[in-house]
Amino acid sequence: DYKFDMKSDFNAYNYLLQHDIKPSVQRLAIINYLYEHRTHPTADEIYAGLIDQIPTLSKTTVYNTLNLFHQQAAILALTIDDKNVRFDIDTSDHAHFKCLNCEKVFDVPAVLDSVTSVALEHGFVVTEKHLYLKGYCSSCNESPNK
Repeated sequence: DYKFDMKSDFNAYNYLLQHDIKPSVQRLAIINYLYEHRTHPTADEIYAGLIDQIPTLSKTTVYNTLNLFHQQAAILALTIDDKNVRFDIDTSDHAHFKCLNCEKVFDVPAVLDSVTSVALEHGFVVTEKHLYLKGYCSSCNESPNK
């Protein structure tokens, strides 16, 4: 099983193979975009970021590819806001914080095992773990425009 390590050299081709995804030019570009842009982008942001590189890329391809990546557990799909699904290449257990002012989404280290253990003790089968926090980031908290 592939362990995500932000400090290691990223090999997109091997990453896809380890998640049973057949690499293609579009898939490699999208997974590399997610690796290089840790901003939890939306599908539209990914499309806009890649269309100059790959003029034949369609929004449908981006959406279908992200769906495949999520199904194969290569990425997380975040539903932290009502507007857009955001995507995260870091599939390790962690929480997310969304600033209500600047709307940026930040990773927050968190141990989700204790919550999972309680759910299992009550007979639940856990298939996904999400912890979303909302408020104001340190930059916006100091801003008078809040």
